[in-house]
Amino acid sequence: MKTQGPTPTEIKLRTASRILEIRYDDGAHFELPFEYLRVFSPSAEVKGHGGGEGLLVTGKELVGIRGVEPVGQYAVRLQFDDGHDTGLYSFSLLYDLGRQRQANWQRYLERCAAAGQPRST
Repeated sequence: MKTQGPTPTEIKLRTASRILEIRYDDGAHFELPFEYLRVFSPSAEVKGHGGGEGLLVTGKELVGIRGVEPVGQYAVRLQFDDGHDTGLYSFSLLYDLGRQRQANWQRYLERCAAAGQPRST
């Protein structure tokens, strides 16, 4: 299965800063924090099986990624150090997470506050 849209030219796992850095063939460049990737996992465990925003995942400020496994030519499986490894991050999903990071994170902070789980940043 070939990816639709921009294709990554480089994926770097920066463990000390907890950042997944991705460069795409259209020139886009994203630095995605591990926590952000974990709380926006595409797995059924997080997304749920119905509509809506899915499960609110909290307490992942210090989560790490211990591995990035390629899946065909369209995705990667991120192996988080909390044992979560069931989400497949397609290249198009990672691109969208990069482009929408600020809005997604703001909504996440609002959901945390509403649930009595406030985050400072």
